[in-house]
Amino acid sequence: MTVAAAPGLLPAWREWLAENLAMGVAAGQARAAAVAAGADPDAVDAELAALEAHPYFAVCRRLALRYDWMESVLDTYRVLRDDDGGRELERRSDLTAAEFFGRYYYANRPVVLDGLMADWPARNWTLDVMARRCPDAVVEVMTGREANPDHAWQYDRHRTTMPFRDYLTLLGSGTRTNDYYMVPRNENWTGPLRALAEDVRPPSHLVDPAGGGHLLLGPAGTVTPLHVDNSTVLLCQVLGRKHVRLVPSYQRHLVHPRGGTFSAVDAARPDLDRHPRYAEATVLETILEPGQMLLIPVGWWHWVNALDLSATVTFHHFRVPGQNHRMATPPAALGAGRADR
Repeated sequence: MTVAAAPGLLPAWREWLAENLAMGVAAGQARAAAVAAGADPDAVDAELAALEAHPYFAVCRRLALRYDWMESVLDTYRVLRDDDGGRELERRSDLTAAEFFGRYYYANRPVVLDGLMADWPARNWTLDVMARRCPDAVVEVMTGREANPDHAWQYDRHRTTMPFRDYLTLLGSGTRTNDYYMVPRNENWTGPLRALAEDVRPPSHLVDPAGGGHLLLGPAGTVTPLHVDNSTVLLCQVLGRKHVRLVPSYQRHLVHPRGGTFSAVDAARPDLDRHPRYAEATVLETILEPGQMLLIPVGWWHWVNALDLSATVTFHHFRVPGQNHRMATPPAALGAGRADR
């Protein structure tokens, strides 16, 4: 069956009307909102009539009911976890492997860990020390980020190769910026900067040292937008401080996802008029200090802002029976991948 498109209505408005009606918004309410925002009334009426007559839209409504049911289950998890201390980000030291995996890794619960980096030679890094350790290194850095709000998921546009010394000079300028950041989308750590990797002491009772790690290095002002990773991450803060905000994995429907692994919400300044469901989200936050680690469980959404010149090492391979746990690969249409932190 073919239904003619409503003339004079932009595709964005057609999508907006279809989505809202499929999710249960009354046709009159959707019409009023669209007209108030400037859409042509006759075109809106024609589109609403076309939607009601289209068999594909009937399928959309049935799928929306399934999503509504799943979201109600996730909201139940949210209430249960909130009542079980889920509104607090725990901080622990002297944690045994059994408790780490039992209470945090398997329970999909984040935790700040103290005292596991005291023996790291990396704690003595300075820009001069790093330059002397890797005098001839050439590294990849993500540059030009400020001009592109979608830099985190369009990273191939921002790859730049430069001498490590030149990059350290940029960092030494003290400029607060989001414009250049060394992220783990390259071979820096296992190649030109492997001398620095020798200064790291992975907590071998928690992570598998053979799995390697990644180095993130950048100036104050570096921001990673709210996103989700498809595996668990242990974030180890070597230099500087990072402000981290976390939203639970079971609250995906509250963060207004876009591009599969990213959120449309600016977690620094949420616009609740545009993204009203984010007001319901449980947001945990911490200032990660040098020498602290943060377990970010698989599926947890996180936003990260470097308050100082910052060096961070991440691990992704844990000492769990069998293979590490990952989220199912999302459909290609939704996008995939891992953002920098």
